[in-house]
Amino acid sequence: MGSCDHNHSDSSTGESDHCGSLHHHGLTSAGQFDSVSDARLLWSVLLNQGLTVAQIVAGIFSGSVALLSDAAHNFSDANSLLIAYIARRIARKEANQRYTFGYRRAELIGATINLTLLAVVGCYLIYEAVHRFFDPQPIIGWLMAVTAAIALVVDLGTALLLWAMSRGSLNVRAAFIHNLVDAAGSVAVLIGAVAVIYLDWLWVDAFLTLLIASYILYQVAKMLPEATRILMEGAPANFHFDEMLADLGKIDGVSGIHHVHLWELDESHRALEAHVVIEPTRYEDFEPIKRLIKAYLIEEHNIRHSTLEFEFAGTSDCHDSEGNLINGDCL
Repeated sequence: MGSCDHNHSDSSTGESDHCGSLHHHGLTSAGQFDSVSDARLLWSVLLNQGLTVAQIVAGIFSGSVALLSDAAHNFSDANSLLIAYIARRIARKEANQRYTFGYRRAELIGATINLTLLAVVGCYLIYEAVHRFFDPQPIIGWLMAVTAAIALVVDLGTALLLWAMSRGSLNVRAAFIHNLVDAAGSVAVLIGAVAVIYLDWLWVDAFLTLLIASYILYQVAKMLPEATRILMEGAPANFHFDEMLADLGKIDGVSGIHHVHLWELDESHRALEAHVVIEPTRYEDFEPIKRLIKAYLIEEHNIRHSTLEFEFAGTSDCHDSEGNLINGDCL
């Protein structure tokens, strides 16, 4: 039986429906910014990168670790926007003979690098904050306050750049809300600066650093395993694998299913390949059975790219544990 049964039920995807053709898949998750112009997205990147540099310089000269923590957070946000911008441009390239699935994982690779760097910085900031609790350092409060005020303006400015488009996109709205969270962080640093100036509470700086760095590490702990799982071609998170196999086994004409491989191409595109066993007497029902399986995969599990190899009952010993053909007589 042939193994080139790709699922392309949606003609709008632009994918070819015959074996051997290249697949023209959609965008990576950078597509969440499709409704935002390149100019707006690029300005958001430049504003946040500029703010990061300013906060680092001010943090060093003022002695405020909280500013450095906020700089790390803004650095992460700026990199996320930059990765989305670059990934969107890369994803416009069509699939080719070298990258037959396209370039949708470019964003995941960039995000993994960004999150790894952020984890290192977050750990260092935690260490520095704890050290400051036991050995407080002098802080130039007014410089800390001015920089926090500038950060607040930039955070609100970035949010405004996205606000015009946020009403038409849930994903852009999420990015807009995230910028409001950043603004709240800048307000906290500004309040901390006031406490340093008027109350000489140097410990506030270390306390804010612990809060911001802990939030950074929380975000890393939540997102890095997800990115790693997708890059390792793992099954979707919380996917009911056994339930899917049981449902497939109940489809009329299916005697068994094995050598099942399920993975994600990116956060929103799933793929599956499997060997489906049917009785020799059901040979003429091959196409209807295939359509039933593909319809189930789409409707119940949003698996729109499936490759199915059919074999007759009694010939399952034709393949090894990885699904490779080991018996030429099975051809």
